[in-house]
Amino acid sequence: MSGHSRAASPTFVQLFTPKLITVLREGYGGRDLRADAIAGLTVAVVALPLSMAIAIASGLSPERGLYTAIAGGFFVSFLGGSRFQIGGPAGAFIVLIASIVERHGYDGLALATIIAGLILIAVALLRLGTYIKYIPMPVTVGFTAGIAVIIAASQIRDVLGLDMAKEPSELLPKLEAIAGAISTINWQTLTITALALAIILVLRRYRPSWPGFLIAIAVTALICFAFHLDVATVTSRFGEIPRTLPAPSLPAFSIEKLQAVLPDAFAIALLGAIESLLSAVVADGMSGRRHRSNAELGAQGVANVASIVFGGMCVTGTIARTATNIRAGARGPISGIFHCGYLLLFLAVAAPLVGYIPLAALGAVLLIVSWNMAEKEEFWSLLRTSRGDAAVLLATFLLTIFVDLITGIAVGVVLGSLLFLHRMAESVEIQAGGLEDVADTADRTKYDAEAASERDVMVYRISGAFFFGATAHVLTALERIGSTPKLLILDFTDVPLIDTTAARSLHAFVKKLARSGANVYFAAARQNVRHELIAAGLKPPLMRYAASVESARKLYET
Repeated sequence: MSGHSRAASPTFVQLFTPKLITVLREGYGGRDLRADAIAGLTVAVVALPLSMAIAIASGLSPERGLYTAIAGGFFVSFLGGSRFQIGGPAGAFIVLIASIVERHGYDGLALATIIAGLILIAVALLRLGTYIKYIPMPVTVGFTAGIAVIIAASQIRDVLGLDMAKEPSELLPKLEAIAGAISTINWQTLTITALALAIILVLRRYRPSWPGFLIAIAVTALICFAFHLDVATVTSRFGEIPRTLPAPSLPAFSIEKLQAVLPDAFAIALLGAIESLLSAVVADGMSGRRHRSNAELGAQGVANVASIVFGGMCVTGTIARTATNIRAGARGPISGIFHCGYLLLFLAVAAPLVGYIPLAALGAVLLIVSWNMAEKEEFWSLLRTSRGDAAVLLATFLLTIFVDLITGIAVGVVLGSLLFLHRMAESVEIQAGGLEDVADTADRTKYDAEAASERDVMVYRISGAFFFGATAHVLTALERIGSTPKLLILDFTDVPLIDTTAARSLHAFVKKLARSGANVYFAAARQNVRHELIAAGLKPPLMRYAASVESARKLYET
């Protein structure tokens, strides 16, 4: 047995215990409840305008954003694996949802979201949540920046008050249509947009703790009402906002519809998993706590199903609202539950007031959101870091803008993986000699020139992960041996892993040497490496294993 025992793997119950239970077990008192109530109100004030703006930008009515924040947000907090996560509609989903709604309508979106929720639950139960972290940073920065550009472009019509019969969904046709309608700018709308932006930016600069988004839409709504401005409002486009959550219902189901929306369901699940776990990681960094990724994904899955049942849309963890929650002094998930309660109360009491909100003000809110989403510093930093990272970043960014989000992510991940494999292959080394430098010892033998010039024994040390990407490099070095030695020792001391391709290539090389009469020993191969080598046919009598280079020499001489 080894000198130290490995930590026991966590049980199913430990992995999926909601953070709400953890917080209550730690001891939860009246002071904590007060702190969570205040933090929840702070988050609700931020979530209220954002939820409506995101729903409108997604091609849906504003109340669907509120339903999502209430029903979906509740389950994210109630069952989630992150202590401070706030769930709701996210800006990252706008492009994807708008595309689905345009092609399949709300029913198609609802079915795709329910399937996505079930996929997330399955991913959580299979404990695959930890694999999301392997998506390269240039991919996440690239698609997030691409989404930000599309969101900003989608708001030009509303912030300028353009008179357009139909707005194309694709970026270039959209910009062409906007250019054609630029003469129809509504100057009152543009003034409201400028005022909303000014309020948000001034408050962010001088009163960062104040709810800039909410104040901006309240002030502009009051001005539009008082002066009877000719500006599009929520009521003029969407009608009255309901005062309650709708009765629970499920979308119409058919095999044909399922087949049509299945790719979209996987897209929602992937984006939801990435966004929620990114948000959980940000919360960990701010709070010093650690989230349970699989519990979090399971909660996201349940939340997406619940959101649709109550008339909402896709839900995920939201970075900005989660960060606001932590800064507001939240103690745990109860603040997120309070945030849902406050939004429900607002819906019941003040829903008619929502109708007065100018769409230009909500557009201004989304312009700020898209600017903040773009991660500009990371974008420029990655462009300067290396050509490989820059290529992955730009491919993801441009494909997200000009093709679609999932193509951008898929190509980015493939390019990122190839870049990683190339770097890993470049790091693998093979050196003749095999033995490390050692200090002089009392029994050091005298230098033997005749033995040194003897080419009957050759030792090669391989260093690094020996996988298919490095196989050609290693075998090329081995092929340069020249005349076949009587004994070839391959030192595997620094090889942490080997894959089937590398093992089978070695098998072919060793067979060729054996036919020429050479004896081959593999020294110091780790158990997992030896297992792969043996599976490829590298075993006695073709070759032999030894504990070290020196023991291989001794075995050969005996």
